[in-house]
Amino acid sequence: MATNAHAQTRPGRARWWREIGWRHVVGVVAVVYCVVPILYVLSASLNPQGSLTGSNKLFRVVAAENYAALAERGFWQWALNSLVVASATAVGTVLMGAAAAYAFSRFRFAGRHGSLTALLLVQMFPQMLAFVAIFLLLLSLGDVFPVLGLNSQLGLIAVYLGGALGVNTFLMYGFFNTVPKELDEAAKLDGASHAQIFFTIILRLVAPILAVVGLLSFISSYGEFLIARTVLQTNDRFTLAVGLYQWASDERNAPWGLFAAGAVIAAIPILVLFLFLQRYIVSGLTAGSVKG
Repeated sequence: MATNAHAQTRPGRARWWREIGWRHVVGVVAVVYCVVPILYVLSASLNPQGSLTGSNKLFRVVAAENYAALAERGFWQWALNSLVVASATAVGTVLMGAAAAYAFSRFRFAGRHGSLTALLLVQMFPQMLAFVAIFLLLLSLGDVFPVLGLNSQLGLIAVYLGGALGVNTFLMYGFFNTVPKELDEAAKLDGASHAQIFFTIILRLVAPILAVVGLLSFISSYGEFLIARTVLQTNDRFTLAVGLYQWASDERNAPWGLFAAGAVIAAIPILVLFLFLQRYIVSGLTAGSVKG
């Protein structure tokens, strides 16, 4: 009897391992892969010796000297610049993309399908391929409108908005198509204009995709380096990506402790925004993929 019970248990364990058990292993590996770098950077940020090799033993030294020294190196100005640029880009991307997607979804005009396809095809080329053209354009534009020229955060925001319009419009377009057009018709019967329908009805119904687009736009512009380094010229206009690179560019004398402390603080806004918008993320990414 004991032998038969043991023989029945072995296939049961094999089936459990084949269907469920391996997932636990993958999950543990993924957690370790994600958590260990975070712990290492956090340990380096708390090490006043300022070297990465000195942080091989995690949390061997715990001190807040690196965090206190950030203010002396202009870090908080860079953080403010990044928040302003990323927030303005996210809001502008959401408004512009939503307006364009609403027009493509609700209106019928000549060249509608061709325009939408062309808009997507143009955006398939990475924006960084045009950084030379962007530099020359802003250099010339600054002679006429200095506020939009080089070393201008407004100019950088304009570049980001132009680069994000196409793909976000196409993403929102599929979501807008899931909203019944009968709502628009009912609102028109009550005397509502297109602007009133868009701002008071449609935007509330498509809040998940607006949250997703805003979050993705914020993250991409918050950590973007190449174009920001091309446009911004002076230390007081730098974003976090550009400013932290200045610290890490010197391989021999780089203040790695300060760099790690700055990286830890720089991750907080994205983490907070993600936690705040997480309830919209799944529905915003999937609802527009089944119709349109």
